[in-house]
Amino acid sequence: MSPEALEELAHSIRNQGIIQPIVVRQVANDMYEIIAGERRWRASQLAGISKIPCIVKQVPDEAAVAIALIENIQREDLNAMEEAIALQRLMQEFELTHQQVADVVGKSRASVSNLLRLNGLNEPVKRLLEYGDIDMGHARALLAIEGEEQTNLARLVAAKELTVRETERLVNQTLNPPKPAETTTKDQDVCRLEQQLIERLGAKVSIAHSSKGKGKIVINYQNLAELDGILSKIH
Repeated sequence: MSPEALEELAHSIRNQGIIQPIVVRQVANDMYEIIAGERRWRASQLAGISKIPCIVKQVPDEAAVAIALIENIQREDLNAMEEAIALQRLMQEFELTHQQVADVVGKSRASVSNLLRLNGLNEPVKRLLEYGDIDMGHARALLAIEGEEQTNLARLVAAKELTVRETERLVNQTLNPPKPAETTTKDQDVCRLEQQLIERLGAKVSIAHSSKGKGKIVINYQNLAELDGILSKIH
């Protein structure tokens, strides 16, 4: 949790107190472990409150981990990257499917799947998402790019403050760059024939000759008198 968010919660606790007790379990004599509400506990300390209400539950290790993870995922201030990491841990530790994770945390399967995909981002891109330099929409678009290029594009998106739609276009242009225009060089024999016709007819002549042996000759003239002169030379 960011220091700013923790301070905001501490301010709320100073004014209103702890509305919802934290949940703990006993792990040894006079020793308890928080399984839900660590943020409230930390904020209370920051607010100078030494005693807060709690509920003691008998919870096995696996259930305690699950409760802590689920509470963490359901936090309102959690960013997309933090949520993706927590969902991944929940899925792996308890061998759950995407649908089972969705049922546990109260989200749609599509939402869970989209969040879990964020774990495939490069580490620098994950940090940009975590720090709020890019949004989840940007990150989802960037998943189509692999390797160092993904990081470079993410930094460009953050630096230029591109919209999600602009990012999608950038990714599409990267994946489908425009093909360079094909340049064709004329055969030396064709060039020689062109020059001979130019000299004989006294007009600009161009020959388009295909690799299949077909082609066309284009003779340029400025007026009908020039055309008559060209035709007389041909005859």
